[in-house]
Amino acid sequence: PRHDRSRQSRLLVPQATLQFGSKSSQQLKMENVIIIGSGCAGWTAAVYTARAGLEPLLLTGQQPGGLLTTTTVVENFPGFSKGIDGFELMQEMQKQAERFGTRIQLAVTVDSVDLSLRPFRVQAGSKTLEAKSIIVATGAGHRHLGVPGEKELENRGVTYCATCDGALPIFRNKPLVVVGGGDTACEEAMYLSRFGSKVYLVHRRDQLRASPIMAERALGNEKIEPIWNTEVEEILGEEEVVGVRLRNKVTGEARVLDCDGVFIAIGHVPNTKIFKGQLDMNDSGYLKLTPETGATNVEGVFAAGDCSDSVYRQAITAAGMGCRAAIDCERWLAAQS
Repeated sequence: PRHDRSRQSRLLVPQATLQFGSKSSQQLKMENVIIIGSGCAGWTAAVYTARAGLEPLLLTGQQPGGLLTTTTVVENFPGFSKGIDGFELMQEMQKQAERFGTRIQLAVTVDSVDLSLRPFRVQAGSKTLEAKSIIVATGAGHRHLGVPGEKELENRGVTYCATCDGALPIFRNKPLVVVGGGDTACEEAMYLSRFGSKVYLVHRRDQLRASPIMAERALGNEKIEPIWNTEVEEILGEEEVVGVRLRNKVTGEARVLDCDGVFIAIGHVPNTKIFKGQLDMNDSGYLKLTPETGATNVEGVFAAGDCSDSVYRQAITAAGMGCRAAIDCERWLAAQS
């Protein structure tokens, strides 16, 4: 099913998967390049480094395919005139990377890295890997509201992905809340309007931050009602969501809005925590790159995609950055020999 929330775990079983703890993993050689992450940036970097004969090892992380696997239809990736399911796009990228010899370790999270040593050390589960170079493509995760009830009611009415969960029976013909004002929030609200009886779009400002076309679509939908200048103070419910406590930022007025689901779409946080203190990053945690390159401040370490892009954060820009990082990595390795 298109909206099966378990589908992220069902990416293709790689033909060249390495199983940590097996006899083969005990004989792992030092890698030319390890790619950390499996979104558009990671798969593209894998295609380019594999075609260059570098035999890359790609570690997918716990969410193979990244956040794009939670997107139903990608309409702005060139080459697909009718759009393509995000999960399907990731499957195709994986198959392409494997075709050229990328080796994949599925659903393994990198716990730590040591970039002070040569070769670099990557700790993934119980295995320590060594690499001449690294391409970081760890992407970003959902940003949380941090209000009472959010954590307690997650997966019980609180969710961060309308396309994963919106069609579930618990949300059908029920009033729903989307929190946010960007493209993602508008897309989520429009998607939910197919299933919910009413969709309230709660935004802390007096106008949407979304692109004009997305804002127009959302505000023109008769089932979507914007609630301006308002923040969610608390998500209410014990066993499941029953409502939200809202506060108007202008008047200070507080009120309770009954709803059966809260879909949080307020942006993302780059998955760069394990690189803190080793790679330069901005105040928000996005990795800094040398201008016009994919290189970080550590020679031999490159980055691509949403972990290093705080501006565009699109599938196509992530793919382009993956290409750039791979070419820079290939040239750097060639210069070392």
